[in-house]
Amino acid sequence: MSREAAALFPAAVAHADDRTVRGGRLDWGIKSSFQSYVTGPIAQGGSTLRGGAATVGGSQFRFHSAKGSYDPDSGTFSAGFSGGVRFTGHKKDGSYQLDLTISRPTVKVSRGTGTLYADMVSKEKGTGKVTSTPQVPLAALDVSGIGMKGGTGPIALDNLPATLTSQGAKAFAGYYPAGTALDPVSLSTDLVAKSAPAKAPSDGKAKDEEKEKAEKEPEAGRIENAAVDWGVRRTFREYVTGPIAKGEWKLSAGAQDGGALFRFPKGEGTYDEKKHTLAADFAGSVRFTGAHGLDLTLAGITVEVKDGRGTLSADVDSEGHRGTTLKDAPLITFPATEEELKPEDGLVALAEVPSKLTAEGAKAFGGMYKAGSAMDPVSLAVALDTETKLPALPDLGSSARPEPAAEKQARPRTEKTADSAGSSSNAVPIGVGAGVAVLLAAAVTFGVVRKRRASTDTSASPSDDS
Repeated sequence: MSREAAALFPAAVAHADDRTVRGGRLDWGIKSSFQSYVTGPIAQGGSTLRGGAATVGGSQFRFHSAKGSYDPDSGTFSAGFSGGVRFTGHKKDGSYQLDLTISRPTVKVSRGTGTLYADMVSKEKGTGKVTSTPQVPLAALDVSGIGMKGGTGPIALDNLPATLTSQGAKAFAGYYPAGTALDPVSLSTDLVAKSAPAKAPSDGKAKDEEKEKAEKEPEAGRIENAAVDWGVRRTFREYVTGPIAKGEWKLSAGAQDGGALFRFPKGEGTYDEKKHTLAADFAGSVRFTGAHGLDLTLAGITVEVKDGRGTLSADVDSEGHRGTTLKDAPLITFPATEEELKPEDGLVALAEVPSKLTAEGAKAFGGMYKAGSAMDPVSLAVALDTETKLPALPDLGSSARPEPAAEKQARPRTEKTADSAGSSSNAVPIGVGAGVAVLLAAAVTFGVVRKRRASTDTSASPSDDS
């Protein structure tokens, strides 16, 4: 099939209603060699995720919750995604000389031209001047030969070649010149007809439930609903699905997967605004399994906040000859100031606050991390009345990821695929439970490979890479 005939949308009618883009993800490594430079022996830095962004595959970042529009008649498409990633390196005198944040990527396709925009915050190379620019046209996307007209269902664009623009080069703090090839971009989004009516209750049961809630008077100090979001630790998740453990995680009892985090919902408990205290129990559990005896379950999640500090506890069950069973063990602590605990419109919310592993938490993970180690940030949302809604989870859309295709193309998606990509990490943790010696040997080998690759890909400046 020629590139000009790459449209796989169904034949369009004389006129199709405009569609709203709602839900989906964008996977992009930005520039793999830049990542290698940042984490390599010269910059000695790393990356941190923001706003629910996740990692997927060996070197890609996943942005989520697409919102936008699509015109089936003209093929004009616009999708903005949430989340961001911050790269830091070359630490000197307590600050980073390399400091770059890319967030809220937006892809627009119109009349055969594609562009990726993003919010950029960068520290200029050499001068250290910090610049913050919203929605910079960062990369030109090659969409030639892709037929964008006539779509009615999910859209997937796979491995679109991306090239740094002149504006992008400036916003990239001068590390690369305009015209530099960036990593290809893949995305998938759901489409909803703008004229689609809201779903009405199928019977009177939903209305009766709404009426019952409205008539129910909230008790003083009682939590009406709550959820806690925590990803455990990014490198641990990458290790579980990576080439050594080759494992997975499964959620049960109501826990939800938000990509870079797990949500434990249906929180019940009490909140005292005057004393700035909170105590809640949450539903859901997560079980990590993999090779070499990896089998770790966290359940019975509870959160307690007092004296300006929060503690997340859990029941821990680790299988294997070095297995551990703990009841209501305090796993992590996180800051929770009086200001953060003040309700606003019936909602108490802590957003992505940093967390640290406790001594009990170190035992729960079989000693793979020391007490005081940084774990994933915690988000806590507490509704104090029945009318208040909790923040939504990242919306990854109906399909797990764009599938590789022989030719890059836009196409309707009807099937659901499982997310099977493994991830690697710069720091490979030791496994929980049995097989520790095997994992140590494998981790050392893997670390050498990563270091050699980083040394090959990096030099005195990331702009010198090939």
